[in-house]
Amino acid sequence: IKHGRIAMLATMGYMTPEITGKFPGFLSPSAGLKFEDVPNGLAAISKVPVEGWAQILGWMAFCETSKSQAPGTPGAVGDFGWKLITSDDPVVKERKLASELANGRLAMVAIMGMFFQDGLTGSAFGDFAIKQGSAWLAFENELGVQAPVGFWDPAGFTADGSVENFKRRRQTELKHGRISMLATMGYITPEITGKFPGYLSPSAGLKFADVPNGLAAISKVPAAGWG
Repeated sequence: IKHGRIAMLATMGYMTPEITGKFPGFLSPSAGLKFEDVPNGLAAISKVPVEGWAQILGWMAFCETSKSQAPGTPGAVGDFGWKLITSDDPVVKERKLASELANGRLAMVAIMGMFFQDGLTGSAFGDFAIKQGSAWLAFENELGVQAPVGFWDPAGFTADGSVENFKRRRQTELKHGRISMLATMGYITPEITGKFPGYLSPSAGLKFADVPNGLAAISKVPAAGWG
């Protein structure tokens, strides 16, 4: 619940300045820092003065300590007494609480997407096409680049622009994909078609039917089988 609420605030914090603009005046008069001087997104981290971070951390500490969150207390389930948009009707209240959970989960996904987009393009709402000259654009026409995500490299593995490293990772991806396809079918097929008749190991008296499906099979395969 806490992470969902923080994510909803963070998502709105990304979006609101882009839509409504920023506050007029100074964020820090002593430092000559105006609100409009603070960029949106991750770039703002380096602009907020130390005193600003102290205020943010102080507010976080207040929220954590202002009410008991011990098991069995209202705070443990996210009830901090803020009743502005709640309801006395149990059905309506349950629906609103469910909506909060759903919206919080969506916001957690949204804010992570904004972080990645911000890191790659310099803006949470940036167009990947404007990032001309970026190393990852060198691979945007490679096999496997598919809609809707296009060239997908959120971790920035291709940031160095090395063709050799790209080809090595692509080779590894293909191998892992093939192994995973075989493993997936190995899980599914015995459940659908059944197992082979007869013995897997006649000398050990082990039948195919004796080998369970999934991870439990590891302990049943004899050493000669692994060899």
